[in-house]
Amino acid sequence: MLKPQNGPTRELVNLDGLYRFAVDFDRTGHAERWFARRLDSRLEAAVPASFNDLYADQRIRDHVGYVWYQRQVQVPRGWNGERIHLRLDSATHAATVWVDDVEVASHQGGYLPFEADITDHVAAGEQFRLTVAVSNELTQASIPPGRIDVGADGRRTQTYLHDFYNYAGIHRSVWLYSTPSEHVEDVTLVTDIEADAGLVRYEVITAGDATGAVTVRVLDADGREVAAAADAAGTVRIENARLWQPGNAYLYTFVAEIRADGVLVDSYELPFGVRTVEVKGRRFLINGDPFYFKGFGMHEDHVTVGKGHGNAQLVNDFSLLDWIGANSFRTSHYPYAEEVMEFADRHGIVIIDETPAVGLNGAFAGVFGGGPRSTYAEDFVNEDTAASHRQVISELVARDKNHPSVVLWSIANEPNSSEDGARAYFEPLAALTRKLDPSRPVGFVNVMFDDWDKDIITDLFDVIMLNRYYGWYLQNGDLAAAEAVLEQELLGWDGKYGKPIIMTEYGADTLSGFHSLYNQPWSEEYQSEFLDMYHRVFDRVEALVGEQVWNFADFQTSNGIMRVDGNKKGVFTRDRRPKAAAHSLRRRWLKR
Repeated sequence: MLKPQNGPTRELVNLDGLYRFAVDFDRTGHAERWFARRLDSRLEAAVPASFNDLYADQRIRDHVGYVWYQRQVQVPRGWNGERIHLRLDSATHAATVWVDDVEVASHQGGYLPFEADITDHVAAGEQFRLTVAVSNELTQASIPPGRIDVGADGRRTQTYLHDFYNYAGIHRSVWLYSTPSEHVEDVTLVTDIEADAGLVRYEVITAGDATGAVTVRVLDADGREVAAAADAAGTVRIENARLWQPGNAYLYTFVAEIRADGVLVDSYELPFGVRTVEVKGRRFLINGDPFYFKGFGMHEDHVTVGKGHGNAQLVNDFSLLDWIGANSFRTSHYPYAEEVMEFADRHGIVIIDETPAVGLNGAFAGVFGGGPRSTYAEDFVNEDTAASHRQVISELVARDKNHPSVVLWSIANEPNSSEDGARAYFEPLAALTRKLDPSRPVGFVNVMFDDWDKDIITDLFDVIMLNRYYGWYLQNGDLAAAEAVLEQELLGWDGKYGKPIIMTEYGADTLSGFHSLYNQPWSEEYQSEFLDMYHRVFDRVEALVGEQVWNFADFQTSNGIMRVDGNKKGVFTRDRRPKAAAHSLRRRWLKR
C-alpha cells in the first residue's frame, strides 16, 4: 500500500486536529446510528493520539469498547473528475468509517493503514461528515490477543498477555487525497549489487482504465536521472551506484509514470536505497559486510498522547539514538508509524520490523491474569488467531517492503515455541512471509522459558532472536551466577544451529535517582553492572551479532504488583532523561 503524496497529478489534505469525541459506555452507538448525526458530546479528542490519558476521567481511561470520532471535511473544489480516497494510518484495534450515513471502510487490527475510495459518496467543493468508531477490545482471535470479562455489575474489563498498556484510538494521521482515474496503485522494489552497479528489480501495479503506458525513471539525490525503462516490470541498472549503508544513508527516487498519447496521467515518487541483506553462516551481512546491531527495543509511548505519533517526539528519540551510538532498533511489539520508517531510511538506522503478534503464550496467563494454560488450543491460539496473524504479516510487508532501513521481519514476540502445536502454527506463517518478501531474512523473538533444548521452531527461521533476563527475573541480584547461565545458553544455541544470534531484549528495572553502594536491584548502579555483565558474555560468543537493550525508555503498562507506574527498564526515563546506564552504553557503542 503506497503512502499518499502530493505531486503533479495528486493532491493530499491532512485531516489531523481536534475531533468531536464520544465514549460508548452503554454500547448503543451502532444501534442508535451515531454516525447519522452530530455526536451528542461536549468532548473533543486530538488526532493523532491515544484517548486514554487525554481526560481527567477514570471511566474513560478504563473504558473497554467503542469510542467515536467525528468532524466535517471539506473536499477541495478542484477535485472534480478525480478519484477521492480516505486513509487512516492506524486505528487501534478495530474501526468502522462512515462518510455521512454510508459505511465506507472497516478494519481489524491496529498499527497498520487502511483506506477507502469514497468518490461515489462525496463531491468536489462540498463537505461531508466523517465518523469513525474505534474499538480497543482484544479477544482470542485478535492480534495481539486478549480476553474480556463482564462483572456482576455489568462492568467490562480487559485482560491481555503483553507488558505494555493497551492504549487505543486514532494513533496516526488521517488523510483525504486525490488520484487520477488511472493511477499507480503499488510499487515493489528489490535491489542488488553487481560490481559497482546497483540493480533495481521493480514492478508497478496500476488501477483504473489501462489506457496509458508505464514508464519509470530513477533519480539520484540531486534529481539527476541515472536510469530509466519503459515497462511496468523489469530491472534497471544504476552505474557507479551509491549504496544505502547503516549510518550513511543514500536515497535515490524511483518515479513511476503513466502516460497516454504523451500526456502525463499519473506520477508517483518513491525514495529507496540500494542495499543487500543476507544471512551467511553465523554472520548478518548488509551489502556483503558483517553488521552488528547496537540499539534497543522501543515503544511508541509518551506522556498524554500514549501511542499517538508526533514528529517532535520522533526527532527527539532519533537524536538520543544518535547520541548514545545506537545503529538499530526493533519495532517492539507492533509496526511503527511510516514517518518513523522514512526517518530511519534517511538517517541510516537499521530496523527489525515486528508484527503485533505478542502474547501468544499461555504461560503468561499466570503472570498477567489467571493461571497458565495451553497455548495452541481451540479456546486460545487457533485458526481464527492464525487468520489475523496472516493478515498483519501481509499488511506489514505490503506497507514496509520498500524501506531500505528494514532488514529483518520479526513475525512474533515471545510466543510459546516449545508446546505441541507451535510448529504447525508457525511453519506456514514463516513460509508466507518469505513468499511475500524473499529478499529479507525472517525471524521471531524467543522467550526465555523456551531455551535451545526445548524450542521446536527455530530451524524454520534465519536468525535467532532471544529475550533474556538472567540477573533480573532469574538470579536476581546475583550477576556472577547469571553470567555463567547466560553464556552457557548462548553457546547451546550456537552449537545446535550455527546461526547469527541477536539479543533482542536484556535489561533490569531501574528507579531513576535510586543509588546504592551495593549490587542492589532497582538501583542505577545495578542496571549498569547488569548491562556490563551481558556485554562481557556477548564479546565472548562469536555467533552474537547484535545487542538491543530492553528498553530505550520507561513506558506505561497495565496495573499490577509487577509494575509501579509502568515498566522501568528504560535507560532513559519516560520523559527522556538519561539514567546512568545510558552513559555506560554510550561509552561502549561509540567505540564499537
